[in-house]
Amino acid sequence: MEHYRTRPPHNGTRRAAPGAPLPAQARGERRPPVARRPPPPVVRTLRRLPNPRLTGLGGGLFCMAVMFLLGCLDALLFGSSLTAYGVLFLPVCVLTAVWLRRGDLLTAPIIVPIAFATGLVAVADGGGVSGRLMGLFTALATQAGWLYAGTLAAGLVALIRRILLVRRRSP
Repeated sequence: MEHYRTRPPHNGTRRAAPGAPLPAQARGERRPPVARRPPPPVVRTLRRLPNPRLTGLGGGLFCMAVMFLLGCLDALLFGSSLTAYGVLFLPVCVLTAVWLRRGDLLTAPIIVPIAFATGLVAVADGGGVSGRLMGLFTALATQAGWLYAGTLAAGLVALIRRILLVRRRSP
């Protein structure tokens, strides 16, 4: 009968080469404490804000729901002002790109134009189904600048986050 040799599991630590000096902690020496500076007030305030991590689907649902609610709010308060809707669209794009998970960053520029069109349903002028569709297409054509600006903002935030993640991983 064969007996297989078992080894203890490797936990990621390596032994020092024979004759090499041991690190200070292994010799029992204590390091002097590192003086930490308190973070600036802006950093402390930002750390208190929520920091959710949304999946691609969750980010899409979040962005679409917020834009539809903002479209309804715009229709009630500002009388369907497309400029106000476009201005409200930009921070939603940035928040969506910031709150997406690392693996779903590339979905940010895809999500926000769909959400823009979803919110325009509440803002578009027109009576009946065909009038509402004509108002939606007209609003999409005339407000393309806001749409492009929001998509660009979400894409830039996602690209910057992706670059920082890649740099952090590379040695």
